[in-house]
Amino acid sequence: MSVIKSITPIALLFLFFAITACEKNITVDLPASKPMVVLEGYVEPGLPPYVYLSYSTGYFDPIDSASLTKNLIKNALVIINDGFATDTMLEVIPGYGYFYASSNLLGTIGRTYTLTVTTQKGEVVNAQTTLHAPVPLDSIYFKTVENNDTMGLVWARLTDPDTLGNYYRWFAKRITKDDTYYAPFGSTFEDKFINGTSLDFSFYRGIPPNTSSEDEEESELYKIGDTVIVKFCTMDKKSYGFWREAETQSGNNGNPFGSISPINSGVTGGLGIFCAYSPSYDTLICK
Repeated sequence: MSVIKSITPIALLFLFFAITACEKNITVDLPASKPMVVLEGYVEPGLPPYVYLSYSTGYFDPIDSASLTKNLIKNALVIINDGFATDTMLEVIPGYGYFYASSNLLGTIGRTYTLTVTTQKGEVVNAQTTLHAPVPLDSIYFKTVENNDTMGLVWARLTDPDTLGNYYRWFAKRITKDDTYYAPFGSTFEDKFINGTSLDFSFYRGIPPNTSSEDEEESELYKIGDTVIVKFCTMDKKSYGFWREAETQSGNNGNPFGSISPINSGVTGGLGIFCAYSPSYDTLICK
């Protein structure tokens, strides 16, 4: 006789109540979060520095066009200094807010850029970044993946300078297919364990946010015939730390064993990142 058949209906009833009695609904009331200034700024060689400004929102707050417009920061005073000159950044579309750009400064290798943002509410946010020299890749090439003769990865060979403290990030885009350069997951690395050596490495293809149109099998690979431009960037240690932590947190999303902690952005008085990228570019036809 099986164990289940040997249990009487009354015993089953008691067992049911014993199990359900152990259940307890828990309601967690999260405190309302105070909106903070969110800064996202970039500097690249030969280009005007630019900054996006907005306010943070609560975790459960709605995300729609009205709420996004409401959280844009307009008419802020955004001042940038490169150690030689100071400029007041202008709203690209006056009255719209959110996007500010320098009209007098360009990114120059070797300079450190200091940013000060003052909102109409009196909030002050500061950030700093240094534009380092680019480190070009030796070469890039395409290799198909196992059991697939039409799809593959873009590979690169890098010779790291013999000075410790180089920080890298990989972007790429496909001509006629991608609107901009996308960074794949795990796109950042440092030369702590490769200093002064040469190595070959590859990355999956970066995916545009909220993309679901492509087959899962093809979503992170390149196809034979794709023309790919690789944007390989150096950056400072502070920027590397931000992107590394951001990718780690993204990978921990939904992982019960992952730990959540604040991302150290180097921005004081607010949230976000002010990052100087120094890129080198290579073009490849996958074949």
